[in-house]
Amino acid sequence: MSYQILVINPGSTSTKLGVFEDDALLFSETLRHSTEELKPYATIPDQLSFRKDVILSALQQHDLDLSKLSAVAGRGGAVRPLASGTYRIDEALLRDCMDLRLGGKHASGLGAPIAHEIAAGLDIPSFVVDPTVVDELQPAARYSGHPLLPRHSIFHALNQKAVAKRYAAESGKKYEELRLIVCHMGGGISVGAHLHGRVVDVQNSLNGDGPFSPERTGTVPAGQLAELCFSGRYTLQEVQKLIAGRGGMVAYTGTTDMVELTKRAKTEPEIAEIMDAFHYQIAKEIGAMAAALEGQVDAILLTGGIAYGQETVEALKKRIGWIAPVVVYPGEDELLALAQGTLRVLRGQEEAKTYQENLVHRQDLEQLEQN
Repeated sequence: MSYQILVINPGSTSTKLGVFEDDALLFSETLRHSTEELKPYATIPDQLSFRKDVILSALQQHDLDLSKLSAVAGRGGAVRPLASGTYRIDEALLRDCMDLRLGGKHASGLGAPIAHEIAAGLDIPSFVVDPTVVDELQPAARYSGHPLLPRHSIFHALNQKAVAKRYAAESGKKYEELRLIVCHMGGGISVGAHLHGRVVDVQNSLNGDGPFSPERTGTVPAGQLAELCFSGRYTLQEVQKLIAGRGGMVAYTGTTDMVELTKRAKTEPEIAEIMDAFHYQIAKEIGAMAAALEGQVDAILLTGGIAYGQETVEALKKRIGWIAPVVVYPGEDELLALAQGTLRVLRGQEEAKTYQENLVHRQDLEQLEQN
């Protein structure tokens, strides 16, 4: 029996969608949303009906017979920390996806409610797969140096998990047998230590840890950051934007275009130095994850859009190739990852998880509900 699955991945100014027959892509499309189109909506949750209607219109143009769909999967937003897996969308998950303190802060949080509404109209199930807040950190990785500042797991879980499982399948091994380092390089960068099927150490790549990226600062000197915050020159929101959005490469060079910067590095020494620092920081983080795995690493997997850049791949191999074999999976096929996670449940290979039963920090839940 084959299954037809609609997958939805909302971004800040676009929505990616795809339709799969099992794990074969039938078609995909990126729907762009202009500033003018989004301007009437005060918050991201307010965009729900608009984005759903745009998706349904696009599906109609592709002459998709919605009655043939077996399930709908949406990108999971920044909800509460939870275990890895495929989750059946329920009211508790929907509530947190639309909560402005949680998933409602980010466009990815719309994935679940859009998928749920479309699926409910067709009387078929809806799911999310490995949201960005998958938390499998080992206890030692949660310590930062102060109890008021615990480390959090926020990373490219969907792509990292999918790439790790792909490597395992291609190697003829189980993901749960391997010790891997997966480095996702895109607008943000995350480097995870995968130990026997769990990401036991990884940065909060959204707003604070790890190497700098095209638009994020990564880890910065804490004392200098504190002085900046209390200098009177910036509001909290402006500092947060400096950290995520206007940090990293764009702060140093004025652009996030890594293809352009790679070309300029060949003739501009200043850009070449910044690119070298970029590679240096990523390599150091990979080295740190090797230490987290006690030096026993089966492979290092490079993925994300920046992994298309041969100069970056070669620069990293030069610094990290001694640790373990380096395998490159360029791009971030998150639509396929959503379809595969859903397919495992539909085929009975994996049981769909329930959101509230798989939260990692139940005390965080209680504290948030009190505020």
